[in-house]
Amino acid sequence: MAYAIPDVKPVKELFAVLADETRLRILYILTDGETCVCDITRALGCTISNTFHHLRVLREARLISSRRKGKHILYKLDDKHVLGLIREGFQHAAHTSRE
Repeated sequence: MAYAIPDVKPVKELFAVLADETRLRILYILTDGETCVCDITRALGCTISNTFHHLRVLREARLISSRRKGKHILYKLDDKHVLGLIREGFQHAAHTSRE
């Protein structure tokens, strides 16, 4: 049987971005909704510089978006697909850890 396999490179690149623990933690934080960078940094317990680095990677991968509100920069998941991906990932991890 012949398979018409689509280009897997974009999916490989997506999973490479998701393979970082800090970026997954940021995405998990954002499942609750729009959050300012100061709250993300505090929740992660890391430097603002480190947080901005990971936020840039996530933004470039189109997993998150941002907007400025006064002096604050607010981040959110880019769309419902990202929310579903993160929730499914955590549910799958919980499911497989019980076996």
